[in-house]
Amino acid sequence: MQFKSTQSNKVVVSFKDAILRCLPQEGGLYVPASVMDLRQFFLYMDTDTAYPELVATVAPPLLQGELNPFSASRVAQSAFAFEPEIQQLDERFSLLSLYKGPTGIFKDFGIAFLAAVMEELLKNNSRGMVLSATRGDTGVSIAHAFYQRQNILSCLLYPSGPIRGLDPSTFVPQGGNIIPIQVRGTFDDCQRLVIEAIKDKPFAERYGISTANALNPGRLLPQAFYYLYAFIKLKKQLKGDLLFSVPCGNFGNLIAGLYAWKFGMPVRGFIAAMNANNAFGGFLKGEAFKPQQVISTVSPALDVSVPSNYERLLSFYEEAPAVMRNMVFPATIDDRTTLGIMDKVWKQYGILLDPHGAVAFAAADRIMASHDLSSGDAHVVVLATGHPAREAESVSKATGQTISIPPRLGILRKKTDPIALIKPHLDALEGAIASCI
Repeated sequence: MQFKSTQSNKVVVSFKDAILRCLPQEGGLYVPASVMDLRQFFLYMDTDTAYPELVATVAPPLLQGELNPFSASRVAQSAFAFEPEIQQLDERFSLLSLYKGPTGIFKDFGIAFLAAVMEELLKNNSRGMVLSATRGDTGVSIAHAFYQRQNILSCLLYPSGPIRGLDPSTFVPQGGNIIPIQVRGTFDDCQRLVIEAIKDKPFAERYGISTANALNPGRLLPQAFYYLYAFIKLKKQLKGDLLFSVPCGNFGNLIAGLYAWKFGMPVRGFIAAMNANNAFGGFLKGEAFKPQQVISTVSPALDVSVPSNYERLLSFYEEAPAVMRNMVFPATIDDRTTLGIMDKVWKQYGILLDPHGAVAFAAADRIMASHDLSSGDAHVVVLATGHPAREAESVSKATGQTISIPPRLGILRKKTDPIALIKPHLDALEGAIASCI
């Protein structure tokens, strides 16, 4: 698979170059230059197929020689000691739980694959550094995935505020490979520093800088695999159209689902479930994109004004606008409806949803009731992207149930001190990195 910029069709690069360099020199974000039909590789799979097996099977043809079957198997086994869980709730709905990883969030899947594949690609004595802007628990997911990966350092940039969940024994001064640095500024300052570092060619080449943020197609692309996984687990039970309902903040999961469709997954469409911020509601209906001021909601990961995958989604619409507008169904869910569906799902199915999964479930419920999906047997897979314990207060408020915190998530609340505190300038960042390696 080769990649091109969202702003230019003239230059294409390999998968390896795309994930190790992250950003095209001509600007924009990397997207696939062409997409291979993978149906011959996954349609034969069934309910007995394990997640690492699926990944090891589809990765070699997808990446066209950059991973052979043996290296793909190593990557899959190294990345995934966990896998998604699919539950068919009734004839209308299934739930795809993506919080079975070490930090209880869907990002564990993409980051784990990225870490394993980078280690494989850098094993011939090359070295790299993953520089990532982070907040909340994403940094823990990155640190966990990249810890002890050979020839890779992971540098995490945190904005002002508490840092939680990191293990100091994994830090570079203690012999590990994790470098947490706090920036005197906002998350936007951290993101800007990452982009500046990647674009500063001497700096980037000196340290081999890449990123584990959604800028990197090596993190986004593998999220398509769990859509294929859900399909092969359900295909024998499907009687009509298949849809996926996706909680949408930065829209990476929706993009990944669209990739899965391009790989040949039979699907009627995708429900773009948004909270009151409704970041792309008008755009998905063919209107011009107009950023709005962010509103705080009970589904904070979806509180986004300018989604980071805007250019990638735009590239889909420019390529096939009529197809896209008939495949993506936008829905906006307010907080009252979100909390109400959490209670309804608990009472009806005995399942606790976090608010983000609840937004997706409420959107699926609404779309199924109001749209002609060409079949009375349409079935929606709802993506549950976060463990309910991550939003225990909201879940308890909505359902009246007390949430027990699994030990693997309890550590996420433990405060951690960074290795360095810097001003939001590139020279300060380089100084901090140089001082500890």
